Amino acid sequence: MLLFKVWPLGPPCMQQAKESHSMELMAIDSNFNDGSCTQTDLQDSPWWRVDLGSPHVVSKVSITNRGDCCSQRLNGAQIRIGNSLDNNGKDNSLCASITSIQPGATETFCCNGIEGRYVTVFILDRTDCHPL
Repeated sequence: MLLFKVWPLGPPCMQQAKESHSMELMAIDSNFNDGSCTQTDLQDSPWWRVDLGSPHVVSKVSITNRGDCCSQRLNGAQIRIGNSLDNNGKDNSLCASITSIQPGATETFCCNGIEGRYVTVFILDRTDCHPL
């Protein structure tokens, strides 16, 4: 789950092919209870993105992993920040790579002030569901 505290109702989000019960805004609603996360359908290199509306300097990104099952699905994901939507933002600057986050745990990744409008989380080169 990505949590942005700047917007009380959450900024616009998108994700690649969501499951029928998932909504991309559920990933940033500050609710960590069961059922308040989102995930994509099973697909190649799934992604989730938030549009900050205009370029911002991003110092850190916090991600909370799901606690019910499948926590390993975030392993190997990349957090990218930038102004481009080319290649779904996969070419934007790398903030961090996620090696693992314990089930239900939150990890904060330092982005060293990368500027960008879009924050995208990718699971590259793997067919999987993307949970946030």
